[in-house]
Amino acid sequence: MKDGSIANAGKFTDPHVTADGSTRATVALSDPQTLWFNTGTLCNIACTNCYIESSPTNDALVYITAAEVQDYLDQLEQRNWGVSEIGFTGGEPFMNPEMIEMARACLERGYEVLILTNAMAPMMRPKVKDGLIGLQRDFGSRLTLRISVDHWSAAMHDTERGTGAFEKTLRGMRWLRDQGIQMAVAGRTVWDETDAQSRDGYAALYEREGFAIDAANPATTMLFPEMDEAAEVPEITTDCWGILKKSPESVMCASSRMVVKRKGAARPAVLACTLLPYDPEFEMGETLEEAERDVSLNHPHCAKFCVLGGASCSG
Repeated sequence: MKDGSIANAGKFTDPHVTADGSTRATVALSDPQTLWFNTGTLCNIACTNCYIESSPTNDALVYITAAEVQDYLDQLEQRNWGVSEIGFTGGEPFMNPEMIEMARACLERGYEVLILTNAMAPMMRPKVKDGLIGLQRDFGSRLTLRISVDHWSAAMHDTERGTGAFEKTLRGMRWLRDQGIQMAVAGRTVWDETDAQSRDGYAALYEREGFAIDAANPATTMLFPEMDEAAEVPEITTDCWGILKKSPESVMCASSRMVVKRKGAARPAVLACTLLPYDPEFEMGETLEEAERDVSLNHPHCAKFCVLGGASCSG
């Protein structure tokens, strides 16, 4: 992990300078587009490589409430962030008993809503299904469910999520299809296949199942790498923007923040990044106003996933 990684020993320790004394890059909240809520880390399953360690027993992040979500929606209006989308992630969001109420509150204020889900048993409870039908009836395509389908084949998907998980997820997706609820998919790139091969596999799955999802579009079929904090990555300096010909505005923390509720905490907190739910360095305060400050790119994830994308800024 961050302070125990042999690969990155000596790196990512100072928020202001890198290991070689260079000025560390920072990112300003320049164009806020998405406010994320973590609904809680409890999940109906425990995946092999879950970055947030969600499981049926992990309640490190407890259920956020509809009242707390409403408070942050009020803050969005007060701060004039210009956010267009509210995202919900977990854990499994549909384990939170107020998930439908939270989604409706956001939709009623005019936001697009994105819910990340495995589409398994928590989503398929009668009360939740009734709630989703109501949201679809009232708000249509402003609601999207992004389904976790780690691989287009049952065998590979089930290596991550357990025997039978693939079919259970497909069962939920078929129900969503039949209700006309808009879907996207999140998969993984850890398999021994090219991006094109992966997308061809998803395209065949979608065609077979009649899912109206574009496999070629990265916005609707998103393929994520594993988040290995021990992987060797370079630190990002202020010079990297010019070397990489990349703008700080393209990095996720320039356009989003995430709200979490820690176990035992009196109030939720705002984090700089959805990928770093437990690192105290990336907790920015309890309010959106506090979360408007710049983010120092002082973590391997900042380099590997948000800046480099396979490039190198070494020269």
